[in-house]
Amino acid sequence: MNSTKRTVIALGFFDGVHRGHGALLKKAVQRAQELDATPAVFTFDRPPKEVVTGKSVFLINSPEDRQEIIHRVYGIDRVILAPFDKAMMTLPWQDFITELLIKEHGAVHLVAGHDYHFGHKNQGNPELLMAKCAELGLGCDIIPKVEYDNITVSSTYIRTLVESGQLERAAEFLGHRHCLSQVVCHGHRIGRTIGIPTVNLSVPGHVLVPGHGVYISRVYLPDGRSYPGVTNVGTRPTVNQDDPTVSVETFLLDFDGDLYEQRIRLEFCRHLRDEQRFDSLDDLKTQIQQDIVAARAYFSENNIN
Repeated sequence: MNSTKRTVIALGFFDGVHRGHGALLKKAVQRAQELDATPAVFTFDRPPKEVVTGKSVFLINSPEDRQEIIHRVYGIDRVILAPFDKAMMTLPWQDFITELLIKEHGAVHLVAGHDYHFGHKNQGNPELLMAKCAELGLGCDIIPKVEYDNITVSSTYIRTLVESGQLERAAEFLGHRHCLSQVVCHGHRIGRTIGIPTVNLSVPGHVLVPGHGVYISRVYLPDGRSYPGVTNVGTRPTVNQDDPTVSVETFLLDFDGDLYEQRIRLEFCRHLRDEQRFDSLDDLKTQIQQDIVAARAYFSENNIN
């Protein structure tokens, strides 16, 4: 069996792809190099908890962003995004290992976290995983919890940071900046009327919206170029007082062009101020110009790309 068939698989849901997940992913890459195999990730398209309980679970990232971060930050190309359906929910934990991971996906080594559970009714656990791998002659690494700033790194904690707009601190626990990748859609073109055109992104369903406010950001285009930006997350109270719909609008500094229908990646760098209602569009324009000055200063001082 060649290395394209032999895989070292990291197991988990990987919401946010944070530092704790990173420990698994780095170990999978290391073991794959040792075993002349391909590093891979096995995850689900939706949270198992959502399917089991029937209650919506809001996540840090969309499935597409999870895949992109795993590739961009950790260099793993193969991400198995399996549907979590009734068949998966009722699959015995032993079959999850032997039929799915080994027979279907060529696993020769597995990597999981200390709290990983799998199979029907979550009956599989790290101890059973290690025992089964030993029985089958598979390698297995169980990664202990990862702490940062004396706090256990977890998706749950990072979600609270994102929701409250603490995106610099979220980045410390993630190990990368929080991002949103979407196709640019048409907005209300208010920005154009005041000489500050913006790109508009919609937030996918069941994905957390960062706390309402204005952020220093960076936008990455499909051709590899990137631009500093100022991003407003919220309901645009100055121009849209009656619509509760949340929008994500970004003004790109030093960019002139059309990005409609292109997929871009927006990364949040720093919370700048709370969203507020201005008495006039002129007042709004003056504030945005001040935000732009702050964004330029941030990137100049920090030498960040």
